[in-house]
Amino acid sequence: MMNMTPIVKQLLIINVLFFVGTMALGDFNPDNPAYRILALYYPENNNFMVWQPITHMFMHGGFMHIAFNMFALYSFGSMLEHFWGGKKFLFFYISCGLGAALLHTGVNYLQLQSLLGSVSELNLSKSDLHLILNADYQSLFDSNGKMVQGEISAILNKVHCTQEQFNYLAQASSIVQSPVLGASGAIYGLLTAFAFMFPNAQLGLMFIPVPVKAKYFVPGILAIDLFLGFKGSSLFGSGGTGIAHFAHVGGAVAGFLMMLYWKKNQFNNNRWN
Repeated sequence: MMNMTPIVKQLLIINVLFFVGTMALGDFNPDNPAYRILALYYPENNNFMVWQPITHMFMHGGFMHIAFNMFALYSFGSMLEHFWGGKKFLFFYISCGLGAALLHTGVNYLQLQSLLGSVSELNLSKSDLHLILNADYQSLFDSNGKMVQGEISAILNKVHCTQEQFNYLAQASSIVQSPVLGASGAIYGLLTAFAFMFPNAQLGLMFIPVPVKAKYFVPGILAIDLFLGFKGSSLFGSGGTGIAHFAHVGGAVAGFLMMLYWKKNQFNNNRWN
């Protein structure tokens, strides 16, 4: 197996430091202050910060999450860095992570607009809607299931919100308040690049009894992950948290587009002047 390359080593160290720091601050859940600051939230969320599209790719939701991603980073990243060099590899890795964040946020936006369109007749103001989307819905009800009187309940009662409309708002709030984290999007970019460069390389996983060529393996893994993601679970990643599987797709698409561009311009870079 190829020796670990410098940038891959530094990325591994950063991810482990983030992981240990997160553990030191508490459990792996959104209440952890590390998640509130460094995981990626939807821009409408009160916790959103401009650095989160970068920092979210160094955060992980548990040991198995970081273990798989770091093993893949070492296995595929070292090979790619060996051929590309450190600067080009780091640019590719970060770009795929940003592509993952972009597609994930874009899909969230589309789903959110669809849900809010279903309650447009309530004519909620922007400020009221912002409060509702950031509300802790579990704290809105007492032990008997009755809504507790407060600012949110007053807004909903004022606009005569029905149960169906309330459910739409709760789903919209869940999208806004669910963070995404992990290097999975960047890792999918690395897998895509590896398959692009070494399409006939034999790859396999524990649950696949025979090796499969990279040009079939990577699209197959992506298809499986998408299928499980639509069912509410995920093969590689943060595991069934809404639409996080689109982050994986975003990383793979970003990687594929960059590989196409580099291949297209390879002749121009090597031709005689």
